[in-house]
Amino acid sequence: MAEYVYKAVTDKGLVVKNKVEDTSKQSLIKRLKNNGLMPIQVVQVGYMGKGVKKKKKNVSNMDEIMQTANSSAILNGTAKKEISWVEKVNLKLAATEQITNRDLVVFTQNFYLLKKANFNNIHALSTIIESTENLSLRGILEDILAGVQGGDYMYTTMEYYSNVFPYIYINMIKVGELSGSLTKSLQQAVRYLDNSNDITSKVKKIVIPSVLQLIGLIIMLVVGTLVAVPAIQRVYDAVGSKDEINPITLAFQSFIIALLEHWYIPTFIILGIVVGIIFYINTPKGKYNFHYFKYTMPIFGKLIYSLDFSRFIKAMLLNLDNGMRIQDAIEVSKNVVHNYVFLSMTETAINNILIGQSWIEPFERSGLTSPMITEMLKIGMQTDLSEMMQKLVEYMEMDINNALEKIMKVMPQLMYSIVGVFIIFFVLVVLVPLLEVYMGNFLFSAAGV
Repeated sequence: MAEYVYKAVTDKGLVVKNKVEDTSKQSLIKRLKNNGLMPIQVVQVGYMGKGVKKKKKNVSNMDEIMQTANSSAILNGTAKKEISWVEKVNLKLAATEQITNRDLVVFTQNFYLLKKANFNNIHALSTIIESTENLSLRGILEDILAGVQGGDYMYTTMEYYSNVFPYIYINMIKVGELSGSLTKSLQQAVRYLDNSNDITSKVKKIVIPSVLQLIGLIIMLVVGTLVAVPAIQRVYDAVGSKDEINPITLAFQSFIIALLEHWYIPTFIILGIVVGIIFYINTPKGKYNFHYFKYTMPIFGKLIYSLDFSRFIKAMLLNLDNGMRIQDAIEVSKNVVHNYVFLSMTETAINNILIGQSWIEPFERSGLTSPMITEMLKIGMQTDLSEMMQKLVEYMEMDINNALEKIMKVMPQLMYSIVGVFIIFFVLVVLVPLLEVYMGNFLFSAAGV
């Protein structure tokens, strides 16, 4: 049992300090959180030297508190200290602060720079924790630091926070730690996060406005059918006109009325379809077919496969540069991709190596990998695989950029086409009857002309 000195914030905004015994720093941090305390600092006595720590935001002077209260009294709720409502709000917000993708990018960039400056993992994490303002992220980083101090890899603790760290991100760190190239893995992770943000923002700029337009048109279509069309019919009846509203409008009106009267039927049908799809996807065969669809779907399929294959090749390159055999490099690198189709190809590649066949053959036979990539890998096996893989990474980055440019050109056209179809339908169903009323042709029929 090691001795630790900790500082933590209570839910009343008070800072407590105490010396306790525990099996590990990570265990103590979890115990403090379970007791309603937000850890600020946990130091193993004799492990880390004392230093002057800068005063943290929303934390009162430690000596002042310790003169008037002790930790046991505070934990029992018998000691109180008046704090302003601003501090209460800040503490509440800080305790529930969400970890954004930007926080993750900043952490990864800082960690990469410190590792590039030859900081070890413990020193780098300790430095970043001191400058992390997000208390939620700070708590997670302290757990990671405690695990590293206990002899674990970083990725083992990150796996407990899969809601914060993406699956691919965790496996990039895993590849870097196991291959001894964590700095390069962090560099790749920064690029992955930046590229993901760029792709997401570009798609959102195209999709969101078009979807909002589509939703607006559907609302106008339904409201116009239920309000404007009956009003037009009443006008016809009032003047005694024998003209009728066009059949398309009447048919759509009947459909909307029937849908509203029997809403539970389409609702149950849609729910049944969704539940059935989810159940099927959760089966081994269904998940495999769903992952295969991701690689073959229109527009995005080729891009998704190219991104996965590029990450796999980069991970393999890291392992090969650190002296791993091809078989071991594939085994370690395969988990950077969370797709059953790709995993089956990598497993087949490993089995081929064991029986003396080409590990490239499963990727070539799948029909998903372009002939250019497989030929480059074959040439690399006959010459220098690491050098050829480096060239392959550069080629695939160009290929991915080209695919992105094509998608950015196709997406607006596709969304505009869908919106255009709805606009035409809206004109036929709602605007044409309104124009007929505006033109007043029905008055001739009412007058018997």
